[in-house]
Amino acid sequence: MTTNSARKIFVNLAVRDLKRSMEFFAKLGFEFNPQFTDNNAACMIVSQGAFVMLLVEPFFKGFTKREICNTSTHTEGLFALSCSSRAEVDEIVKKAIAAGGSHAMDPQDHGFMYGWSFYDIDGHHWEVVWMAPEAIQS
Repeated sequence: MTTNSARKIFVNLAVRDLKRSMEFFAKLGFEFNPQFTDNNAACMIVSQGAFVMLLVEPFFKGFTKREICNTSTHTEGLFALSCSSRAEVDEIVKKAIAAGGSHAMDPQDHGFMYGWSFYDIDGHHWEVVWMAPEAIQS
């Protein structure tokens, strides 16, 4: 597969209370695209090419034949957000905890890479990471 710089990614997550989930992520500094937000879904903007669709559980179920993951006992995936500094990693995780999220893993410092993680209010596991620019080879 060739790299497509115009490609976008939309991660879809089931949420129990859309308004509460939107308030949680707004406290972390995220904005929502009103064009793709209604009573069933909210389009959270991560970057110009990355979005998280927060879908209320009944609406989410319309897109799959499988059961929704019980995030209080199982991990459905690890969703990673990059940051521009170690301080930004700490700031986002602290905001998530203050907004009602919970700690997932202790901070991990590998020198060239630093990360910390949290569970959002629906139990989704978010990794927040910084990597030294010189460690990234292009």
